[in-house]
Amino acid sequence: MMGPERLGFLIDRHAAALELYARQWCACPEDVVQEAFLKLSRQAPEPPQVVAWLHRVVRNAAISAGRSERRRQHHESTAARTPWFTDDAAGRLDAAALTEALASPAPDEREAIVAHLWGGLTFEQIAEVSGTSAATVHRRYAAGLNDLRTWLNLPCPKT
Repeated sequence: MMGPERLGFLIDRHAAALELYARQWCACPEDVVQEAFLKLSRQAPEPPQVVAWLHRVVRNAAISAGRSERRRQHHESTAARTPWFTDDAAGRLDAAALTEALASPAPDEREAIVAHLWGGLTFEQIAEVSGTSAATVHRRYAAGLNDLRTWLNLPCPKT
């Protein structure tokens, strides 16, 4: 295995150029270069052409990381275009208004609403997932529903 002095020398000498090289394929060149040097540190014996070896490892990892980034962005953009609701045939639900309204509660309130109504989780389960108490989750859920009612201009039900 490679000694720390040799590895440090190679990092100091080539890391910046390798990051620039990786940047043409991915948005995380620092991570790719770091992984390449970790792989190099485990090589026994050291590759005969270590700089060329580093470029090949960085190139392959950067191309792979770029593909993953594009795939993730595609899936996220597809999910973002998927409506939360569908229009009700009788005209009672306006999918666009409901989707917009769901953006009105605070993120922690929205999390409680979505996890409870669509995820089917209990308040205790949501509390475990979010690292809070069931009482806090219930309070957030109720506050979020009130925000939705206000946004949609719906009267509060009598309890």
